[in-house]
Amino acid sequence: MAEAILNHKGRGVFEGHSAGSHPAEAVNPLAITALREAGIAWEGHVPRGLDAVEQEQWDFIITVCDNAKESCPVFPGQPVLAHWGMEDPAAVQGDEPTRCRAFASALSLIARRIDQLLALPLDKIQRMALEAKVAAIGQQPPAE
Repeated sequence: MAEAILNHKGRGVFEGHSAGSHPAEAVNPLAITALREAGIAWEGHVPRGLDAVEQEQWDFIITVCDNAKESCPVFPGQPVLAHWGMEDPAAVQGDEPTRCRAFASALSLIARRIDQLLALPLDKIQRMALEAKVAAIGQQPPAE
């Protein structure tokens, strides 16, 4: 979801790509539904592992899953690193409406964080300060 949201909101500023430490075989259909309901196109990418992206140069590496934070490889260059931890909506148990709400909530949280990232004056902040500001976005509690 983060990749699709960033590519939708950050078009022309960012190009997002996602990968996971333990990628699923397919994107969860509830994630696709949440994106569609938010008016965000999903391009049909299959989940990728970290090995598919670890040799590429990145400006930002943002982890959202605690497992990914712990197993994140070292990337070439000096990307801005941040962890925006959150509950995995795929891990939520219950009936379909409960699970759908979990995905909608996750989408809302990611979208708010991406909005904050896009609001930063990226061209005017030194790298260390930028990394601190991007990391701080992930420290804010989810809205009720």
